[in-house]
Amino acid sequence: MNPACSNSCATCSDATCYAPICAPQPKTISRPWSPQFPVDLPLSTRPFPPYQARLRQAERQCHTTYNNGHGRRETRTIETITSLNSLLAQLGWSSVKQVFRITRTRISQDRESGERKKTTEVVFGITDLTRAQADAERLLEYNRAHWGIENKSHYTRDVTFREDAHQARSGFGPQLMAAARNTAIAICRLYRYPNIAEARREFAWNPHRLFCMLGFMNY
Repeated sequence: MNPACSNSCATCSDATCYAPICAPQPKTISRPWSPQFPVDLPLSTRPFPPYQARLRQAERQCHTTYNNGHGRRETRTIETITSLNSLLAQLGWSSVKQVFRITRTRISQDRESGERKKTTEVVFGITDLTRAQADAERLLEYNRAHWGIENKSHYTRDVTFREDAHQARSGFGPQLMAAARNTAIAICRLYRYPNIAEARREFAWNPHRLFCMLGFMNY
């Protein structure tokens, strides 16, 4: 019995009793813990993670290029794998030989504010070219060449020659005008004109030079 309390600790119901011995005391039990494993556990057949990492590294190819120009720095990284070929074949893509991922990172600086901006673009693709036909470096070159056709041909026809705004819509007019534009672009490229718009202005002011280049007139 608590000397400060007239009742026993087990039956004390006095609301004004604050004797510390009347409050139940928490009990702490410490036991040593050890994991229990079954003795008949079968051996795991999963390879050790470093071994998987080595297999993945040997199966994957990677190539990176760096370019500076026009006030920006571009980094292009391509990663190619062949481990997904069997899965894609089950989905009906039996001709796929490689799967690749291209990451483009561009760092540019604003001319007015001087603020540096960084943009990242990730694209995925598939190809029927094997590793022997095109490794990672060659695939990245093919991808850049594709955009080179877009920039050198289609962009020039759309912007410099305003092909989309042309009014020829019937008969063979669109085909003839497209052939004429392609011929003009080919001539400018043949004579190493870096700017097609500048070459057009020069030939417009001096058509005699153009006729001499085409062999219709003598210098």
